[in-house]
Amino acid sequence: MRKHAPFLAILAGYFLVAGLFAIRVPAWQAPDEPAHYNVVRQIAENGCCPVIQSGDWDSAFLDQLKQQKFAPALLGQITAVEYEDHQPPLYYLLLAPVYSLSGGSLTALRLASVVIGAGVVLAAYAVALRAFRGKYGVAYAAAAFVAFLPQHVHILASVNNDALALALTGAILWASIDYADGGRTPAWALGLLVGAALLTKSTAYLMGGVAFISILIRPLVPNPSGAVVGTPYMATARRLAAFLVPASILGALWWLRNFTVYGFPDFLGLRAHDLVVVGQLRTADYIADVGLAQYASNALQTTVTSFYGQFGWMALPLPVWALGALLAVTVVGLASAAFNPARKLAARGTWRVFGLTAFLSVAMLVYYNTSFVQFQGRYVYPLLIPLAVTVALGLDILRHRLPFVRALPWLNAAALSLVAVLDVWLLWRVIVPNLTP
Repeated sequence: MRKHAPFLAILAGYFLVAGLFAIRVPAWQAPDEPAHYNVVRQIAENGCCPVIQSGDWDSAFLDQLKQQKFAPALLGQITAVEYEDHQPPLYYLLLAPVYSLSGGSLTALRLASVVIGAGVVLAAYAVALRAFRGKYGVAYAAAAFVAFLPQHVHILASVNNDALALALTGAILWASIDYADGGRTPAWALGLLVGAALLTKSTAYLMGGVAFISILIRPLVPNPSGAVVGTPYMATARRLAAFLVPASILGALWWLRNFTVYGFPDFLGLRAHDLVVVGQLRTADYIADVGLAQYASNALQTTVTSFYGQFGWMALPLPVWALGALLAVTVVGLASAAFNPARKLAARGTWRVFGLTAFLSVAMLVYYNTSFVQFQGRYVYPLLIPLAVTVALGLDILRHRLPFVRALPWLNAAALSLVAVLDVWLLWRVIVPNLTP
């Protein structure tokens, strides 16, 4: 238990900081929060599940809300903001009882998301311990990186299905690494986790591919003697079936419903969504307006900034000094891990799973931006845990090179936990003053 004490302190710090964000961030000043809230409201009041339709998106009204910082005089129409009605239902079903018991309290729903989001911090710690057995210093630092990243806290402390999607992403990541490295996770458990993700958010769908590949590469994992253990093709086929059956059954519950509501082949309701969001900035129009080079520059800058911190509805980017410091820590950690043989401490299956997760996350962001301008770093948060673990490994390698701190495995986590102070400063000095009507 003593070895887990630093992690428990980090988790307590996360609850404190995220709880402050949930309570203090002005109402509705998180990406798409009114629309997510209204899905919860409709399910709590009318049952599952709402249908996206014409009128759920009013571009002019949304612009007015954002420009006037969600002034109280405009909130009488907030229930009309329903453009997330196409989203899978699991997160909203979990929050519907909180809505009913709290009388629709936005703060109560935010705090429920904070609790769900703690699963991401726990997953980062568990993934690091699974990847680098016995290296608690790496696990502490990875958990701290995930727990206090400013934008991540901002999202987890809002009403947004990202909280559950990212918690499930972390669980699938751990299970996939365990499976790929010859662990005891059964294929059907991977299938259940992926099925839950399919019922939560489309950004989590990529983890189905990660889990699928982890099953395929398991036969290539070397045993402790270094030999590669072969698995007969039929055994692999049975494992794939054990994975695909529960995942497909759970996913089909939602897909078949969407076929009946939106028609074939719109199994995610995304075509219906695209028809409703008239006026949302499209990529082709933006490129025609600013040119391809400027588009690429803006896309990279905004995505990177919003990965670390761009608050409200992308209105308040991190101060340059804070963004630079967080970027520097990330780059130093990644470079140290990449150019040091100690990275081989993890099994090859781990790095394959990490690499595939990162690749699919970036590919999904690129795909989203083929239709609409979506320069939001949170869309690549499925790669957050692999990034955090790799950075933590690099920092741990550097710590071991300094004799006077070699015996302090918690040191890097303590340093990264100072970002919590930055979070609170940003909340009081940047977010609240600039987003309060």
